[in-house]
Amino acid sequence: MKILMVCLGNICRSPLAEGIMQHLADEQGLNWEIDSAGTGDWHIGQGPDRRSVCTAREHGIDISKQVCRLFRVSDFDTFDHILVMDKNNLSNVLAMARNDEDVKKVRLLLTDNKIVPDPYHDDAQFEPVYKLIEDGCREFIKNYLNHDS
Repeated sequence: MKILMVCLGNICRSPLAEGIMQHLADEQGLNWEIDSAGTGDWHIGQGPDRRSVCTAREHGIDISKQVCRLFRVSDFDTFDHILVMDKNNLSNVLAMARNDEDVKKVRLLLTDNKIVPDPYHDDAQFEPVYKLIEDGCREFIKNYLNHDS
């Protein structure tokens, strides 16, 4: 399975989500490919925010080699699931959908219409955001394993 994590700039939340989901999938022996992208083009070609890198490292996950990229229409063809961090990301990605099949692939990472807040302007939010993303990834994997079995 291929999963794309999407946030605004692809430097804080989606790189964390990529790293966390890949780590958890690997722990479960799932042969999943995880990537991340942003809906804004400010950081294309850069690495993740140093605070995201540090937070992930504190949990034993290395996201330092990731490179920020822009979400593109062809991602609908490449990925089975596109998990977005907030409602703005959701509407930005859905605006690029070409058909119902594309739309069906897109949803918020967190259930119950909850969002992952952007920690960019508050250093203290990186750890709580990590936990939210980890919970969302664990829930996604749990639902996949329960549905698949």
